[in-house]
Amino acid sequence: MLRSCLIASRGSSSGILGVSCANIQQKRNTFILKRRWPPGLHKKNESPKAFRPRHYVYDLLEDTEFRKTQPIEVILTTFVETLGQKGDIVSVKPKFAHNNLLLPGLAVYKTERNLEKYKKDPNQPEPIKYSSPFALKTMNMIEGLLLPIVMNKEEPWVVEKWHVRASLRKAGFHAPDEALELPDFPIKGPNLDLENKEFIVTVTINGMEKAKLRCRIHHWSTDPVGKLPYLPEFWTLPSVPITP
Repeated sequence: MLRSCLIASRGSSSGILGVSCANIQQKRNTFILKRRWPPGLHKKNESPKAFRPRHYVYDLLEDTEFRKTQPIEVILTTFVETLGQKGDIVSVKPKFAHNNLLLPGLAVYKTERNLEKYKKDPNQPEPIKYSSPFALKTMNMIEGLLLPIVMNKEEPWVVEKWHVRASLRKAGFHAPDEALELPDFPIKGPNLDLENKEFIVTVTINGMEKAKLRCRIHHWSTDPVGKLPYLPEFWTLPSVPITP
């Protein structure tokens, strides 16, 4: 790039500065080197001997550009999902802290002044506290999910907790039966009137937070003749609740 700029500038009177070379940027690099053949010490009261060519041969020990960065500690100024509450001290990578916490004003550097400024006051009302830093994110993911509950088209059934638990496992969530709360009325089938209709399951997270999970009934048959037609993007269809 530098060579092409120099060649392009020969025909112009403005010089290198007159050529568009915005891609050339100064970069500060530090290389740690070691002499392969260290020069000997000179005698007392004598001038040092001149270096020989072999004294200018170096071995590269480290390129600091690829040095692993150490995490830094910051103080949260508000609740941050997956990290913690206001006043918590968290340790994160420098780049993540700069782009996602310090610039948006969600955290400050850990200093004596900031520790005193953001220390937790027992007299102030407690902010909304979640059971874990990931609880709010988990609630948002569950409430944004439309879970298909696939039931048999020929055999009689009643929707139970294990049906919802198995469907959640397919979607990447693990929920024990005690964390699931089904509607008060039973949902029985097979009943094609329930096809693609919804019901709500309450999911309890860590025994504290509750999220509303939308579930939609789908009938399935192993008989190719009795299969229902495939509905692409069924989640875009209007929701019809199941009523007792």
